[in-house]
Amino acid sequence: MRVFVLLFNARTENEGIHTLKMDDRNVVLMFESEDDAIRYGVLLEAQDFSNPTVEAFETEEIEEFCNSANYECKLVPEGMLAVPPETNVEELDWSPEGQRSTDRSSPDPANETNEMPLSELERLRRRFEGLL
Repeated sequence: MRVFVLLFNARTENEGIHTLKMDDRNVVLMFESEDDAIRYGVLLEAQDFSNPTVEAFETEEIEEFCNSANYECKLVPEGMLAVPPETNVEELDWSPEGQRSTDRSSPDPANETNEMPLSELERLRRRFEGLL
């Protein structure tokens, strides 16, 4: 069966898969519906995540990956809108810029901006309106 997962930095050396931290386990969500995966990605963006890419895989591929990484996987049935947790982990195994980083708590103030480019705001507005 084909499922959809969320990847960050897809098809790069710094590619990462979205996981949820449940107790001491990492859980990969496998969406039956591409639209549900896209909606979940939009919700992640609203929580200041980088823009995830929705990718299709065979269930067996994700299950094999999870077994090898000591992760769990969970199937999200079509129409069951999953909502990301309100808090995010502080340490990441990847960085949105492509350089490995494990510290999100101390960004470089010289690179920090308080405003999002208008084109990005417009793109997000269109995606949110598409959810209605």
